[in-house]
Amino acid sequence: MKSAVPVALRAEVEDLYARYVEILDEGPLADWPSLFSADASYRVVTRENVDRDLPLALILCESRAAIEDRVYAIEKTTFALPRRTRHLVSGLRIDGSGAPDTCDVEANFAVFETVEERLTICHSTGRYRDRLVRGGEGVLHFASKCCICDSPLVPNSLIVPL
Repeated sequence: MKSAVPVALRAEVEDLYARYVEILDEGPLADWPSLFSADASYRVVTRENVDRDLPLALILCESRAAIEDRVYAIEKTTFALPRRTRHLVSGLRIDGSGAPDTCDVEANFAVFETVEERLTICHSTGRYRDRLVRGGEGVLHFASKCCICDSPLVPNSLIVPL
């Protein structure tokens, strides 16, 4: 059985996830890469591919620089109808039993999307499997973030990060 997670660590993890969804939903999106370590990875995959142990990712960024490039592309080159998203995260499970200054976190997510002058839809649901690291400044960052979508069907509007 895993040991209990210290209250201070749980609060810090919850704060990181709250900041993550706040940036994605309210902006500025340019702040999103700051939540990742320099050598972080960000992946979006389907549950079907995870279950079959297939490496195909819908989105793959293998460093914070690649994450910054993704933000640039979203902000400067993407042509899409104006939209708002609402990310909901629940069921955080934290395992801090690994290396010092590292913890693994799993959580459920649901992302709702409202395109201008249309009804709100459920854009995506799934699970996060993340590794967090404490940087030199003592702050937790994502070392890897894997967004596992429940559905094998992904909307064309996979623009805003999950």
